[in-house]
Formats: sequence, C-alpha cells, structure tokens
Amino acid sequence: MRSLKVALFAVAALAAAVNAASAADLPPIMQPRPMAPVQVEDFGGWYLRGDVGVGMQKFSDFAFTQTNAASGAVWPADWRIDQRDIKDTFFIGGGIGYQWNSWLRFDATAEYRADVLFRAAGSYTNFNNAVAPGQAFDVYTGDHSAIVLLANAYVDLGTWWCLTPFVGGGVGAAYHRISNLQDIGINSNGLGASAFGYAPADHTQWNLAWALHAGVAYTVSQNFKMQLAYRYLNMGSVDTAEVLCGATGCGTGAGPRAFYTLKDFTSQDIMLGMRWMITPDQPSYMPPLMRKG
Repeated sequence: MRSLKVALFAVAALAAAVNAASAADLPPIMQPRPMAPVQVEDFGGWYLRGDVGVGMQKFSDFAFTQTNAASGAVWPADWRIDQRDIKDTFFIGGGIGYQWNSWLRFDATAEYRADVLFRAAGSYTNFNNAVAPGQAFDVYTGDHSAIVLLANAYVDLGTWWCLTPFVGGGVGAAYHRISNLQDIGINSNGLGASAFGYAPADHTQWNLAWALHAGVAYTVSQNFKMQLAYRYLNMGSVDTAEVLCGATGCGTGAGPRAFYTLKDFTSQDIMLGMRWMITPDQPSYMPPLMRKG
C-alpha cells in the first residue's frame, strides 16, 4: 500500500513538471491594442455658392411727385392709378460663406436681376368741355433691372437622410435702374389733344434691401451641396426720372411735370443653389472593431 502512494505521488509530480515546461514554451499573452483617441468632427469651413432663380415682383403704388408746381400747372384733383403691374424676372448670383458650426453659417451674395417691363394706367376727368366732360387716361411703360448685395445668416435645423432644412435672414442694398419710361395720354371723348411723354434719361438709385429665407439643402458629397429655397426680398421704393410731355408743352412748363415712384418694391423668389466647400468637413475617426475573449 505504501508503495502505491509513492507511485501516485511520483506521477503527480511528473505531470506538474511537464505542464510547467509547456507553459514556458507558450508566447506571452497578447495585450489589447491601445485605442487611438476619437477625433471630434469639425463642421467649420469656407464655401462658394451659386444661385439661379425666378422672382415674382410687385409694387404697391405708382405715386407721382410734381416737379413744376411753381409754374402754376395744376395736377388733376381726381387723378388715380387704376392698374399697375411688373413682369416676373430671373436672376443669377453667387457668393462666399463660412460654416461656423453644425447649425450656424454666414455668407455674402451678389446677384443680377434681369431687365423686365412694368406698366401703370391712371385716369382723371377731362374738363375741357364743361358741358360734356370726358375721361382721360395715361398709360406708362418702362423697364426695371437691379443688382442686389446681401449679407446673410442661416440656422441649419438638423440633417435627416442627407436633407438639411434651414431658415435665415439678410440685409444689404439694391441698385435699381429704370429705363425707357414712356407716358401715352388718351382723351376718350376727343376733347383736348392726346399727348406723348417720356423720360429722356435712365434713373438709378441705391436702396436698403432685406430678405427672409427658408429652404432645404441636400448633401451630394462631402464637399458639394444643393439647395432649394424660398426668399422674400424687399428692395424699398424706386423713383423714375422726370417725364416730359411731347404734345401739350409740359416739358417747358405749360403743363404738370412729375417723376413717379414704384412704392414698396418686393419680390417672392424661388432659388436653386449650389455650395462647394473649400475646406470640407473632416470625417470622424472610428476605432477598429476588437473581438473579446
């Protein structure tokens, strides 16, 4: 019995020695690879932008300002504007901006708004015949174009499926040009001579302009975005040059002369735009997946 215990002890000691030798031959246990620090995404960057669009323009009144009241010429007391209208325009523009962070950006833009026709029609009572006074009319036509400069700020409202809605506002200046202004006077009952008036020169002026924006941008790639936007644009009130008459002598002081004002000139614009990032966002670093166990 004693010999059996000695034998078992010897076998156990031999097994322990073999296991220790095997363990000494194994490579050291692999330590987990250190993780690189996660890079914080930088949303800032300069960008260029380009826009094309159409503007639905209007003005609230075609007011007159008489320029020769001292001559004794009297403007008709019942003069009124019966119709006024301006054609829609198209425009093209561009600018440069900066994405301040993930939700705030700024840009400065310049655009040219194409030359379009405007018209107004006014009427008054012609008292040349006291027994049968008739209605007299003046029909005005002219062209309007503008250059608009704006400094804008936008708030991006978040991004879903590459779509980023935004709102914004802008302030700046509008450079207006009124050209080819004509005035055709018509007497409906033939009493008195019809007249033709015109502005012998174009008129230009600078006005304060401001805008409100709303739209959505689509991220095509890391450095290119497209956007569709609505803009309300207010460009102030726009004067014409003085109108001189061709038949009744008002160009020399015999009749009332005036310049006119397109009051509260506004436009509702639909814009298709593109933005090219000059310094695009850097992608965030994602550590490699590590298998546990």
